[in-house]
Amino acid sequence: MSDEEQLAEAGAQQQAAAAGNGQPASDATELSNAAQVAPLQTLQPDGKAGGGEVNIENILDIPLTICMEVGKTRISIRNLLQLNQGSVVELDRLAGEPLDVTVNGTLIAHGEVVVINDKFGIRLTDVVSPTERIKNLR
Repeated sequence: MSDEEQLAEAGAQQQAAAAGNGQPASDATELSNAAQVAPLQTLQPDGKAGGGEVNIENILDIPLTICMEVGKTRISIRNLLQLNQGSVVELDRLAGEPLDVTVNGTLIAHGEVVVINDKFGIRLTDVVSPTERIKNLR
């Protein structure tokens, strides 16, 4: 018998003994019997949960990591250790192909590199729809 089953059986025995003596069950037993699991509501693509409006003001200031992926490749540790200044690593993307824009690992858009005041930026060329982003999270 597992620890959880033993605890549940002991609690049931304690409650039965208290009820048999005409004494009220302990406060802890009453609280554990009164506790219930609240059902979770799933968000709909239109931003509503269970028919009610969702207030997103509470989450607007949460910081997220945005990543622009130029490309990737796989190399062995031996080749990684041989890299030095001037080494060239071939990536899996073609020149001119759009970059992937991800937020916390989820693809949200494609774009192209631009230079603004001597800094790199990205011009979004295709944004993934909110419905598709929600599907990709699952």
